[in-house]
Amino acid sequence: MERFLQKAEIRDKSLLQRGVYPFSIPAIRKMGEVEFHPQATFFIGENGSGKSTLLEGIAVQFGFNPEGGTRNFNFSTYASHSELWRHLRLTKGISRPKDGFFFRAESFYNVATEIEHLSEEGLGRPIRESYGGNLHYRSHGESFFALLQNRLGGHGLYLFDEPEAALSPLRQLAMLRRMRELAENGSQLIIATHSPILLAYPDCWIYEFSDDGIRRVDYEDTDLYRITKDFLNHYPQVLEDLFRE
Repeated sequence: MERFLQKAEIRDKSLLQRGVYPFSIPAIRKMGEVEFHPQATFFIGENGSGKSTLLEGIAVQFGFNPEGGTRNFNFSTYASHSELWRHLRLTKGISRPKDGFFFRAESFYNVATEIEHLSEEGLGRPIRESYGGNLHYRSHGESFFALLQNRLGGHGLYLFDEPEAALSPLRQLAMLRRMRELAENGSQLIIATHSPILLAYPDCWIYEFSDDGIRRVDYEDTDLYRITKDFLNHYPQVLEDLFRE
């Protein structure tokens, strides 16, 4: 399967020695080439490790709106994105995606609002219909799942920043199935996540962000897998140890 995005790297390596944001983040400062899997690539790491920062930089460099949406969205509620995108070099494949979407859990409400504005201003079929209706009439999880089911048409590049924030465990399993459908329809996905369920997707590469840099790891070697497995298998003892004075 051909990749729309092959790899990302910093254009000017001298920038990596600077102590200003976002190069003050250890994983970004030590970043080398990050190669993308043809189907799914995951970014994992603790809060503040740089995974969302890199995903955002890739999205903006590729032409997506920093707050999310398709490449046609150009609204701005609050410019909080970093300047990393200006310093990224993306190696693209020969083929170009026919579809694309950048989902950010923290700003999806703003995207849903923009969809309503565009639907009211448009002269033809309201674009909200391609998303399954007015997303504000649904819960956060229902609106994101409506996006997954209705708007994403395949042969696309899809970037998701912590989609599990909107989804129950059952819905995360349903998202795995939808990911497989999109991949089989020629799509490529890049996902920043804390979910051990989503991370179990079989055809993927996993990159762990830490103070030591960005490195590829196997699913069962991730903290997400180990901590979750240990807690579920031994939760009484884990809680006893956690609450012990």
